[in-house]
Amino acid sequence: MEQSIYQTGRPNYGILSILMIGAFIAFLNNTLLNIALPSIMMDLNVEASTVQWLTTGYMLVNGIMIPTTAFLIQKFSVRHLFIAAMSLFTVGTVIAGMADFFPLLLGGRMLQASGSAIMMPLLMNVMLVSFPIEKRGTAMGIFGLILMAAPAIGPTLSGWIIEHYDWPMLFHFITPIAMTVLLLGFFLLKDKKEKVNIRLDLLSLLLSSVGFGGILYGFSSAGSKGWDSPHVYATIIVGVISLVAFIYRQTILERPMLNFGVFRYPMFALSSTITIVLNMAMFSGMLLLPIYVQTIRGISPFDAGLMMLPGALVMAVMSPVTGKLFDKFGGRVLAMIGLAITTYTTYLLSTLSFDTTYTYLMVLHAVRMFGMSMVMMPVSTNGLNQLPPRFYPHGTAMNNTLNQVSGAIGTALLITVMSNRTDSVAADLLADATKSMTTAPTDAALANMQQQIMLQAMLDGINFAFFVSALIAVVAFILTFFIKRATPMEDPIQKTSSEGSVTATLAEN
Repeated sequence: MEQSIYQTGRPNYGILSILMIGAFIAFLNNTLLNIALPSIMMDLNVEASTVQWLTTGYMLVNGIMIPTTAFLIQKFSVRHLFIAAMSLFTVGTVIAGMADFFPLLLGGRMLQASGSAIMMPLLMNVMLVSFPIEKRGTAMGIFGLILMAAPAIGPTLSGWIIEHYDWPMLFHFITPIAMTVLLLGFFLLKDKKEKVNIRLDLLSLLLSSVGFGGILYGFSSAGSKGWDSPHVYATIIVGVISLVAFIYRQTILERPMLNFGVFRYPMFALSSTITIVLNMAMFSGMLLLPIYVQTIRGISPFDAGLMMLPGALVMAVMSPVTGKLFDKFGGRVLAMIGLAITTYTTYLLSTLSFDTTYTYLMVLHAVRMFGMSMVMMPVSTNGLNQLPPRFYPHGTAMNNTLNQVSGAIGTALLITVMSNRTDSVAADLLADATKSMTTAPTDAALANMQQQIMLQAMLDGINFAFFVSALIAVVAFILTFFIKRATPMEDPIQKTSSEGSVTATLAEN
């Protein structure tokens, strides 16, 4: 039985389900590996600076691939793109599961990333063209449920698997699911697409890869190498120059690879700005809380993942609810309430101590995620709603690209703030402790004192990074006051074409 993606009448929910399951396992893969990094370091005998490339490399490939998705969505059918994306993801998963040395594992991980990078913009574009604007909030809310549920269970599932099996089981667990989804897509997706005579501009692809890749690499490396490292500032400078050249080239091309004309639409530009700022703040909870509970409090990886599970589940469950509220009330009220909650709870996280209870952390994180659930999808959907349909592929590609870039910048900024504050406070505490000594301490006493000083300094660094994160969230909160309910604006090209047709008709008459 052949099924089509686009139908007159109601959308084909069976086909959308296949796409969502594929997206779910791709999103799950993003957070599944984080808890396993220490085990991989030990098993493959690599340092932390090396193993972090399993995360950074994944982000880099996404940042490089996503800008091309606007071209791919216009050029190829959903069937072809989905099969290509799931094939890349599945092959990468199989390779990573069999890897017995680090370069092979990293290669498999990057293949996974190349498939995942196509999956998310593809699904978002199908959602936009499948639902009318008055039902789009609810539809995107369901999409948000998939988007948030996968990272929600990732850390806890990963912690459980690592405690009972070796880390390759993380990939062996995903492989049969990925293969099943690939087969379902192969047999059920039958949409057809008229041949489109567009070509990928290779210079744009090169500039985009160097631009986004350089910026992402630079910011991702800043946390470990420091901002004064040539690896950091040189790659950022090269990335910025290439990105400026890429943007300029897109403005002069008749068919740009990534159309920056989407920023002419004010609500899309505003939603992108809010999303960038909020992404930078959001990463504080994802990064700093696990460091706090595992390093300072000595909580196990499984319990650390379990502590964050209620918050992620709240965010996932609230996503379809928020979608319905968006259809009824618009994005402004939801974003204002959500960001007020997010800002306040982030500030409360800047007051952590050695005695903060596990239950308090779990509840506070859940409330913070509740606030964020009212912001991300409504703001993004409101911005996309203002675009003419011709710009949907470019809008979704732009959103996902900015998410990757802002995530990398937020990660680097907050880790750097935490590290610098930790070093500064540790030096002050050590100087004070040395001055107060009347006799030389034993080696054991000195080691114990240094350990206590480092824990206190790290706690102060984490609290300060959360405070900076709260200030970033305040900026996003202020921007929400300018949100207006968006409706599709007139496409200037179609308008010109229409006026030309009317003029021609009048001339003939």
